[in-house]
Amino acid sequence: MLEGYFTALITPMRDGVVDEEAFRAFVEWQIAEGVAGLVPCGTTGESPTLSHAEHRRVTEICVQVANGRVPVIAGTGSNSTAEAIELTQHAKSAGADAALLVMPYYNKPTQEGMYQHFKAVQDAVALPQIIYNIPGRSVVNMSVETMARLAKLPNIAGVKDATADLTRPTLTRNAIGAEFTQLSGEDGTAIGFYAQGGHGCISVTSNVAPRACSEFFAAWKAGNSAKALELHAELMPLHDVLFCESSPIPVKYAAYLLGKCGPEMRLPLCAPADASKKRIEAVLAALGMLKEAAA
Repeated sequence: MLEGYFTALITPMRDGVVDEEAFRAFVEWQIAEGVAGLVPCGTTGESPTLSHAEHRRVTEICVQVANGRVPVIAGTGSNSTAEAIELTQHAKSAGADAALLVMPYYNKPTQEGMYQHFKAVQDAVALPQIIYNIPGRSVVNMSVETMARLAKLPNIAGVKDATADLTRPTLTRNAIGAEFTQLSGEDGTAIGFYAQGGHGCISVTSNVAPRACSEFFAAWKAGNSAKALELHAELMPLHDVLFCESSPIPVKYAAYLLGKCGPEMRLPLCAPADASKKRIEAVLAALGMLKEAAA
């Protein structure tokens, strides 16, 4: 079972291409700061605008730098089943520990279509696979019943739940069992997700606050709910501001302010509005993060 904070990694870019040097340094920093694992090529990594060659390269670099120290869950999802199979096959050959497959977006498949899509990928690639259920981006929402059907298959290992429905972890646990990995995809509701039976978080916030996020989870895991709630409250302004515009726009700007990458985004994403920049800067300053970056 996977548990703890897994960072949904940004993809640094410079002059229109992936900044491999910055990405390597960023992955190394994440590990040093204590995250439980790494997730390259997800939404936060601007995967919709990465070429297939870039996608493969980012996964390969992440696996190389991690070098077995923490697990790598490679984003391999697509609304084309054949493409998802191809990317998942590459993730396995690159040495990833698991794959994260987003719900087929835009196509709007039925529950049966969802089942057949994920079944086809797991049939084709013997690698643990995490279903990424995010109706806000994919439009469709996998039912607990469909997930329970999929969980009977050998390579379906868990879910990244970005529904923000805090009844889901318990419903899923009751339907599938405690060994089915449940990772939150919503930083702001993570503590409630854990209380309902979740095992960890695939996080946007841990891009810029990996140690604080890891300490929060450690407090929860140790049974110190008061400390966990205190740390959660401290992180909430950061959780909030990192979604003041479409993610990953704010978190990439925050990482830039911390000196971890350049500010470059790839269209159709663009730089945050000036008002958003000021909000992000104010929150980082209030948390003392800008002083730490300058030290």
